[in-house]
Amino acid sequence: MPTNKNALTRIKILDKLLSDHFHNYTIDDMVEKVNQYMSENYCDTNGVSRRTIEKDIRYIEYEMPDKAEIKRTLATDGSKRRFLHYADKTFSLFKEELTPEEASLLNETFAILGQFDGLPNFGEIERFRSGLNKYGHEQTPKHIISFSKNSVGNSNIIGRLFTAISQKQVIMLHYHTFKEPHVVTDYKLHPYLLKEYSSRWFLFAANTDNNHILNFALDRIVDFEPLPAHKYIPYNGDINDIFEDIIGVTLTDEPVHKIIFWVSDNSCDYVATKPLHASQRNISGSKDEAMRKKYPFLHGGRFFRIDCRENYELIRELTSFGKDLLVLEPQEIQNDVFQHISKVFAKYQEIRK
Repeated sequence: MPTNKNALTRIKILDKLLSDHFHNYTIDDMVEKVNQYMSENYCDTNGVSRRTIEKDIRYIEYEMPDKAEIKRTLATDGSKRRFLHYADKTFSLFKEELTPEEASLLNETFAILGQFDGLPNFGEIERFRSGLNKYGHEQTPKHIISFSKNSVGNSNIIGRLFTAISQKQVIMLHYHTFKEPHVVTDYKLHPYLLKEYSSRWFLFAANTDNNHILNFALDRIVDFEPLPAHKYIPYNGDINDIFEDIIGVTLTDEPVHKIIFWVSDNSCDYVATKPLHASQRNISGSKDEAMRKKYPFLHGGRFFRIDCRENYELIRELTSFGKDLLVLEPQEIQNDVFQHISKVFAKYQEIRK
């Protein structure tokens, strides 16, 4: 085996890269990764050549006491690139034993992740769980914690989309709406985020034609396929920032409103401890006194404020408390809430005739 410190470091880095079955690395990628690590940690290194890395890989494959079978997979994008991995996904030259605390933490994590249908590499997760049990680490019961679940029509779609996002793949998405279930529309997209809201999963992605961010309910996705010949454009910034001023998942260009509402004693503690939006603030002190003078017919309860753009989910949240939540300002939002409730009232009048 190579005896100098740098050679051993290179072998350890290559072992990690070959063990990583979630990413694809060519020889050139490995040269880049090794040089990056060496330059950051060893000031006296002059760079590692491709030839040196090839010799290190041959050493791992044929001369190490634990000879490693290395699989070389041809890229599917038509290029001649070959990706290198250990053929045995459990193999590593430098395996480390888990402490009981680490094993317990992993088991707890697997128990939580195992509740998400369609999780990518779910079979691998179950294999790891079984492996921990095999070596004497007690498994965490699966039902200590429970999440509300709404099944996705295509059960593996969430895992495939997760992979497409993590591997930065442009995709062609085939989608239908509830209104026109038999009409399938195609979208060429840069996928960025999977988000759960109200027990339903959504994909957020940029349209390649105009770069507009769109959302797609996973239960209405017919299918999709990667487009490896197309260049993926990452989102510029944090994709989660698009939700800063909205409730739910419906994106809108509406202005941000300062919405003031009153909640009765029956529901104010619930609203205070489970805010409608991250911007929610309790109105207190002199501002509370001013509101009570302005609305003397509102007895007890509390006044709150949120800063949001108007969308479908906002109106639904504001009307979901019935008479226990009244929108006071602005007039525009109050009007929309009133119209919504009036339509509901009219429907009840019809069915009660």
